[in-house]
Amino acid sequence: MAWKYDVTGKKKSSEPKGKEITLKMATNAVQLTVDGKQRLDLSNMQITTFPSCILKFCTVDELDLSHKMLKKIPNSIDIFVNLRWLDLHSNQLDQLPEAIWHLLKLHKLNLCNKLLTAHSIPHELSLLRNLWSLNLGLNHIKSLPPSMGALKELHELSLFNNLLMRLPQWLHQLPNQHTLNVKCNPFPPEHPLELDSINRVDCLYVVRETCLCSDCCQKCNEEKGRMESRTSIAPVQRTAVNARLASPNSVAQTNHARC
Repeated sequence: MAWKYDVTGKKKSSEPKGKEITLKMATNAVQLTVDGKQRLDLSNMQITTFPSCILKFCTVDELDLSHKMLKKIPNSIDIFVNLRWLDLHSNQLDQLPEAIWHLLKLHKLNLCNKLLTAHSIPHELSLLRNLWSLNLGLNHIKSLPPSMGALKELHELSLFNNLLMRLPQWLHQLPNQHTLNVKCNPFPPEHPLELDSINRVDCLYVVRETCLCSDCCQKCNEEKGRMESRTSIAPVQRTAVNARLASPNSVAQTNHARC
């Protein structure tokens, strides 16, 4: 820690003191979301330490502690058992509390733009079985614990701007993942991204070939040929980056309706 001295010669810290959050300020920061949930928004308040007074608001559904100077989150955060959304991005955290696994209702977790490394992520994070979105971008992560493969409900994962040399194998075990952001990582040329080109769809239409016009049949055959050429070049894995392209028969159904 850096020190400096005042005019009397007394030593004092040069670290930013930060803003002190009072119970009244926290009360005024409680908002109502569009779906009727309670959000405690303390973002952009230049807080350096976790304000203990907010533990009185342990029933809120969303907690925003982003854009601060927090260096530590205490294990007492486990009192927020109703949290479905937790935003801690843009702080100075280099470690996550092990008690985070008590937030079993957590749906979205934003840990972007911190000082997190591979050792900063507790294995208990894998116990958040309802986690739908996880943002770990803009950190110093070189690897991720294999236990994170247990996050079966994970749909969105952001790992951009880290120090990853290759993707973890457990990514291929996530059945519901449809968005993966791994931009700006130092992947070596000899280890390209091993992600499949098969896209997931939410709706699948099955029709008889006799019900389709000649143009629709031709489009189906063209899509089938492109699909076969992809699978013949590279083996099919289980994970996709995006799910935007429709399947051949859904294209045929749309074109057939137009005809």
